Amino acid sequence: MRKITLFCCAGMSTSMLVTKMQQIAKKDGKDYDIAAYSLDDLAKGEGSDVILIGPQVRYALKKVQAAYPDTPVSDIDMRTYGLMDGAGVIKIAEKFFK
Repeated sequence: MRKITLFCCAGMSTSMLVTKMQQIAKKDGKDYDIAAYSLDDLAKGEGSDVILIGPQVRYALKKVQAAYPDTPVSDIDMRTYGLMDGAGVIKIAEKFFK
């Protein structure tokens, strides 16, 4: 199972995106553990295969990378995030899977 963790300001809007991602992953038969948290809960990224951050917290990218130097960390582009494009976010995460 691959663990994809998303962070944003409060975890609210990203939670809706996670629901879409979970539906798509299930439909496609992918075994992903996908969760969203507030940036204040940064410790919840432990054990993640990839960490993605929402565009509204892009300023914290270096902080998250420093907290998880052995984990791929990337931001979600504004368009993909704004459209709540679950498939698009899964594609971003999958770029980091080996």
